[in-house]
Amino acid sequence: LCKLHIVDTMAPVVTPQDMVVYSTELPKPDIFIEQVQDGTAVTVTYVQTPDMSIEGEQEVQLCVTDCGGNAVFTTATMTVTPDYEGPKILGVTTNTLYDNMGRKVMDLETADFSQLFMAGYKFPETFVVKAADGITDLHGVMYKPFDFDSTKVYPIIEYVYPGPQTEATNYSWSKGMDRIDRLAQIGFVVITVGNRGGHPNRSKWYHNFGYGNLRDYGLEDQKVAVQQLAARHKFIDISRVGIHGHSGGGFMSTAAILTYPDFYKVAVSCAGNHDNSIYNRWWSETHHGVKEVVSEKGDTTFKYDIKKNHELAKNLKGRLLLVHGDIDDNVHPANTTRVVNALIRANKRFEMLYLPGQRHGFGDMSEYFFWRMADFYSRYLLEDFENTVDIPQMNND
Repeated sequence: LCKLHIVDTMAPVVTPQDMVVYSTELPKPDIFIEQVQDGTAVTVTYVQTPDMSIEGEQEVQLCVTDCGGNAVFTTATMTVTPDYEGPKILGVTTNTLYDNMGRKVMDLETADFSQLFMAGYKFPETFVVKAADGITDLHGVMYKPFDFDSTKVYPIIEYVYPGPQTEATNYSWSKGMDRIDRLAQIGFVVITVGNRGGHPNRSKWYHNFGYGNLRDYGLEDQKVAVQQLAARHKFIDISRVGIHGHSGGGFMSTAAILTYPDFYKVAVSCAGNHDNSIYNRWWSETHHGVKEVVSEKGDTTFKYDIKKNHELAKNLKGRLLLVHGDIDDNVHPANTTRVVNALIRANKRFEMLYLPGQRHGFGDMSEYFFWRMADFYSRYLLEDFENTVDIPQMNND
């Protein structure tokens, strides 16, 4: 079904343009992940197409290529299930060195996941949904509890970062996955998914979608992504939807619960740039744009205004937790204070957590923040939470 053609060159590089793929059965089997990590786009490509007719595990060879054309070949294990919806990569286990003609030179290393699996770890699943336009593919990742039971129904939480200079879709693993993998273990399905207006490496049109609408451009795509997944999976409870984000994601998650107050029931918004008139203008002017206006007299002025979250405070119906470090030197705490002021004047109940001595990240209070976030979602999405003064999980040796 598929073959890999490598240009005859001394440079050990492979670009997507060098790959020739033939398929009669699968939609776009050549490129199935457009991964964005730390501002770098990575394309994962089949070297050979797996056999979708065989259920169970099988090894597949992959080529991972960055935007500069640098490539590495690797081996992964994929599972095909009866309800197969797309590749489920369980984990890259072997890194292999190939020469510039595609010939295998040697195996470099094999990762050992045994301790992870003994602890009950399960890898997340990738998915694809349509944007609100019904045309554009959006790529995402779903994290489930390790004791997931498909006969049960779970609340769903989105972890968001709208971009536009990057995307929050998280494919990589690390020990500090508090906002996605670890949060799911409380009893939630947690997803990250891109939205139009995201990473520029996908396309200029995709990246520029939010130009001139820097608050609202990604909201509808995030909402319809959850709706599509709930229609696809019976284990997702569409009546219990949460959203969470940090920085631009804090801005987005608050905007989401205020824009769609009947859809999002709970939001935890951290360090959000809720009012970009007091944020870094170089960033917001770059991605939102400045409008040049020429009067009849020929005078030129420049208009620049991004919609602000505190303007929507009266719309709040769900439960909102606002979090900020009090010496944040990236997003000034006044961004959150302005939302707090508007919510108070709108006579709304909400919660606020200021973390003393913390900057844009929460430093040595990150663990405390996690348990406060976990309690908040558990209280309002699970109706099952700890209400003791002490946090016993933080007192374990």
